[in-house]
Amino acid sequence: MTETPIVTPHRESRLAHFPITFYATTMGLGGLTLALRAGAAPLGLGPLPYQITLALTVGVFVLISAFYLSKAAMHWQHVHAEWHHPIRLSFFPTISVSMLLMSIGLMTVSKPAALALWGVGTALQGVLTLAVVTNWIGTRSFQHGHLNPAWFIPAVGNVIVPVAGAGLGFNEISWLFFSAGMMFWVILLTLVFNRLVFHDPLPGRLQPTLVIMIAPPAVAFIAWVRLTLGEGAQVDAMGHVLLSLAYVFAALVAVQLPRILRLPFAMSFWALSFPIAALTIATFLYAELDGSQLHLWMAEGFLGLLVVVIAGLVGRTLLGIARGEICQPE
Repeated sequence: MTETPIVTPHRESRLAHFPITFYATTMGLGGLTLALRAGAAPLGLGPLPYQITLALTVGVFVLISAFYLSKAAMHWQHVHAEWHHPIRLSFFPTISVSMLLMSIGLMTVSKPAALALWGVGTALQGVLTLAVVTNWIGTRSFQHGHLNPAWFIPAVGNVIVPVAGAGLGFNEISWLFFSAGMMFWVILLTLVFNRLVFHDPLPGRLQPTLVIMIAPPAVAFIAWVRLTLGEGAQVDAMGHVLLSLAYVFAALVAVQLPRILRLPFAMSFWALSFPIAALTIATFLYAELDGSQLHLWMAEGFLGLLVVVIAGLVGRTLLGIARGEICQPE
């Protein structure tokens, strides 16, 4: 007689605690894909590197989604708890952001696939933005300690929409999301700086989210260029302001990095990846538009840093999975 296999509580708990923050890995890999594509022509890399990372990004997204959907089916109460968690709530839009990044990557591979994925990602981003903001301003009570730079993620997601949307011909929708993203970025920037300056320091696990502050102006620069500049046009004043702000935040974060890198590894360290990718892409784009050799050298340096960061994060994540350090209750 064959014995019925027993699902151990350990296995149940590992799936139940599979975090929504895992989608930050696909944001990082998607950012690497687009950075490699931005550097393909000036560095003579060709299309193969970013096509490989695009396939890897899609594969990882599908795998993470399979695990998270299984968690939703078997441990819905844990998904519900994450949605009502004051910090993890902001990570739900990483799903739609990842879809938008993959749609941008697919623009040079299959435009119909890019359009389909962009449409789903944009709709989901709109729903999640409304849902998250409703939670922020609803009947719930948030404490100042709950506020952290991860709250920028819904705003960043809105600003990503025009990057592919403008090229696909959806200008009005692109302006709508760009405007919403910029508005929430300005509001949240004020709130986050108030929290960082006048209240307790961020807990160790949230320290890496400081790097997210680079992303909004860097992505906004890319979106602004796609929305406003025609073929052969040069960057206007607004574009200069946005890119310069990205460099200002990068400098502020760079000062903090030695302290952050001494902290124990957590999935929040993936917050380092996408902002560096956004800065790399924005710098490559400016170098192309302005013909700036200095910015091309900077972009090359950022890309090298990004590759090292992603490699380190992938290796440390796999090691954490092997050691059973990830998917544990907090």
